[in-house]
Amino acid sequence: MLRIGSVVLGVSDVRRAVAFWTEALGYVPRDEVEDTWAVLVAEHGPGAQLSLGLSETPVQKYPRIHLDLYAGDAADQAAEVERLVSLGARRVDWDLYPADADFVVLADPDGNRFCVIDTGGH
Repeated sequence: MLRIGSVVLGVSDVRRAVAFWTEALGYVPRDEVEDTWAVLVAEHGPGAQLSLGLSETPVQKYPRIHLDLYAGDAADQAAEVERLVSLGARRVDWDLYPADADFVVLADPDGNRFCVIDTGGH
């Protein structure tokens, strides 16, 4: 049986991405960080690995694959969005929000889109 072992993001600056994602997720590098590759793992307990690979491919405006980060409720979501922005994420002017959106679209310092989801209603 297969399982997801790692989600891979292409980034233009691996060390900058490591700095952002370790703070954002509380992850740590699995091995020594290289200029072209790093694998991050949950510091405590289980969690999918996040691999960061050097890429020259431009960021997609509407990516086919992205990360969803779960927050507990709307207040937690708002606090996490502000924390992530203070770490270097930016809000994305997302024109595809539904009227009752439970998610906020952000971009990491490399421009990779990800969502912060309010899971309180689920």
